[in-house]
Amino acid sequence: MNTDNATSTTATRRDVLVETALDLFYRDGFHATGIDKVLAEAGVAKMTLYKHFRSKDELIVAALRLHDQRFRDWFVDAVESRARKPRKRLLAIFTVLAEWMSSDEFRGCAFAKAAAEYGDPSNPIHLAGAEHKRRLLDYIRDTAKAAGARSPGKFAMNLMLLVEGAIATAQVTGDRDAADHARKAAKVLLADAIR
Repeated sequence: MNTDNATSTTATRRDVLVETALDLFYRDGFHATGIDKVLAEAGVAKMTLYKHFRSKDELIVAALRLHDQRFRDWFVDAVESRARKPRKRLLAIFTVLAEWMSSDEFRGCAFAKAAAEYGDPSNPIHLAGAEHKRRLLDYIRDTAKAAGARSPGKFAMNLMLLVEGAIATAQVTGDRDAADHARKAAKVLLADAIR
């Protein structure tokens, strides 16, 4: 027996499990999605779940980490492909958000949903959501610093609030123009922060 193939098959089953869980959790909710549904949709046995994860909560954390990496990679690439200069990238954030919000896949922020469903700030699922937000804030702060913002941390927090507000508004009200509205407010902030 080739151990490389066995390892590859095991990793593939784990990957399929995490991918399927991510899709279902994002679409249907974390508490509302039972583990049996995830296993059935992934086409894996319960033994596969417990070989890789001790609990559904660990599977949720793995799914959120995968989503965090993919979302940030996509987001940063999308922002940076639309604008070369850091100042313009700060506004391109809202162009990228608008594109995401108008897609069929948009169902709001998976990380905010996770933090809401697991409200204890020390819960690993809540922490995974908070970590994603921190990383996004770091990107905005670093971009603001490169753009010459006087107070990059303060500016980044203000911009992050516009980002979060646009996402929540689009999710709750269905207003797919929320990112465009937020971009207008961001222009005002930008003019004040970078002269």
